[in-house]
Amino acid sequence: MPDKILPVLTIDGPSGSGKGTVSRMVAETLGWHLLDSGALYRAVGFAAGMEGLDLSDSEAVTRCAQTTKIAFHDPGDGSETRVIVNGMDATDELRTETCGAAASAIAAIAGVRAALFDKQRAFRKAPGLVADGRDMGTVIFPDAGVKVFLTASAEERAKRRHKQLKEKGLGVTLAALLREIQARDVRDAGRAVAPLKPAADATVIDSTGMPVERVVAAVLELVRKGRD
Repeated sequence: MPDKILPVLTIDGPSGSGKGTVSRMVAETLGWHLLDSGALYRAVGFAAGMEGLDLSDSEAVTRCAQTTKIAFHDPGDGSETRVIVNGMDATDELRTETCGAAASAIAAIAGVRAALFDKQRAFRKAPGLVADGRDMGTVIFPDAGVKVFLTASAEERAKRRHKQLKEKGLGVTLAALLREIQARDVRDAGRAVAPLKPAADATVIDSTGMPVERVVAAVLELVRKGRD
């Protein structure tokens, strides 16, 4: 359907750039649906781990992506959406750095990306969609009316992630997080399939040192201008 009927805002960017928080706040403000594409890859990584699969075995991991049942449950009380993987609430596990590293590894497998393509496209529903990920504007929704590439320095992203994990009671050092984020940046940008990069028509926002409210306001202004 035409973009004017089912508008899409894509927010891509590296791990820890704040795109998840910004996407959620923008979606709530607009009253649009939200796609957290990273959760889908993390869910497959989690399922592969539960099956004891070797993540370098592309055929086995692709089969896992094709068969894994992923559902999102909104408790309706204002708390975070729960992610159900093969009938198990895996929400907390999906936010660990181990699961994030697994998601980054399997995202380089073409078969996995193909298996999740239609699932992501299916989120495009009225009145609109905010799609958060790494290839939303370049691969999944190339016809999106507004595209944002949200970034920040690796040091800033490590500090944000460290704060989030500490608040969840998870112990991890800032130095270890910085190393993992830097390594993931290299993997995501260098993979042969859908590498992490801004879409040609995306607006790049560097959120280093910016309060989240200011980033949200900037994104909403882009949406407003896109409607004019």
